[in-house]
Amino acid sequence: MKVALDPTPFHHSHSLLELPGVVADLGYDHLQLTPHVDMIPFFNHPKADDDLVAKFRKACSAAGVGIASVLPVLRWSGPDEDAREAAVRYWKRAIQITIDLGVNVMNTEFSGRPEKAEESERAFYRSMEELVPIIEREGIDVRIDPHPDDFVEDGLSAIRMIRGINSKNVGLVYVACHSFHMGGNMAEIMRTAGDMLRLVHVADTMDHHASHGLRYITNPPGNAVRVHQHLKIGDGDVDWDEFFGTLGEIGFYDRDDTVMVSSVFAENENAPDVSRYQLATMNDYVTKYAR
Repeated sequence: MKVALDPTPFHHSHSLLELPGVVADLGYDHLQLTPHVDMIPFFNHPKADDDLVAKFRKACSAAGVGIASVLPVLRWSGPDEDAREAAVRYWKRAIQITIDLGVNVMNTEFSGRPEKAEESERAFYRSMEELVPIIEREGIDVRIDPHPDDFVEDGLSAIRMIRGINSKNVGLVYVACHSFHMGGNMAEIMRTAGDMLRLVHVADTMDHHASHGLRYITNPPGNAVRVHQHLKIGDGDVDWDEFFGTLGEIGFYDRDDTVMVSSVFAENENAPDVSRYQLATMNDYVTKYAR
């Protein structure tokens, strides 16, 4: 298992090429390359040319930091056909960037719309028909997160969707701070996924179902909103013994294809200390529950 840092909290204060050094200084051996305005921004065409890709790979090597995964977020399940076709083109470039970085893991979201679930599912599988042959040919392992406010939010439903692709090159991402949108049945989802679960994000969140659904109040009542946080371990309601214990039970720590990412976004003003705390705490839990 690789342990990586999502450096998003440092995007505002450091350039793209400075990020590997920041990650190394915080004690991590790997980073997750999340959407960045100079590389693969949210929803739009990648902005890095071959020269910048090569410079980023060199910066990672110089810092002694590996790239555990590349994370594009593109509308490949968009119910609007023009947007979906564009996302597929952007995905092809993102795949090439990943290859040129010497990486074979990409993680992403379903990226459709919950109010148009059927249309989004059709769009998703249409995109898979075009992209999966490329993904398989290039040896890329794609892992998908059922994100809040997506057409697939439930963890077990996400497993069924991925099974429907019928490719060993596509797996599941479990994001701990999405647990209460995924169904709240963490252990069941992890056990059902088994080896399909190949990447996890570690951040805490409050349970928005608590207090009879009144933990968070939005006005007017009935707003179609999804509330969650990316807090450091212990600041929310996630059961961390269940999280790390179930990962140990299914052998997640023993495999060379798995990735664990610290993804705390709530405390940019304290990001260095939080990142070090996350690393130490994750390592303590892994040591406790590793088989």
